[in-house]
Amino acid sequence: MPSSGRGLSILGDVSLIGVVLLVAAAALLVAAEWPRLGKRTGLDESARRERKRRKSHLRVVEDETDDFARAVERDLANLPTIDPRERKKN
Repeated sequence: MPSSGRGLSILGDVSLIGVVLLVAAAALLVAAEWPRLGKRTGLDESARRERKRRKSHLRVVEDETDDFARAVERDLANLPTIDPRERKKN
């Protein structure tokens, strides 16, 4: 085992790029496992309560759907159509 003058540190020969890649890999692992970690630590529960509080004043509007459907049907009926059989006759 070659001896360097820096001591017994294993990380002494690691370049800055290696350290950056190691930190990026650790951040990627935490980001991938965040849903599971959030459930275990209770962070997910606080976010769920906050979302529920923000949505508490929202309501569903159902009476406009008939007007919308009628408007779509009217617009579709007014679209110009091209009949390929009429082209062949001319």
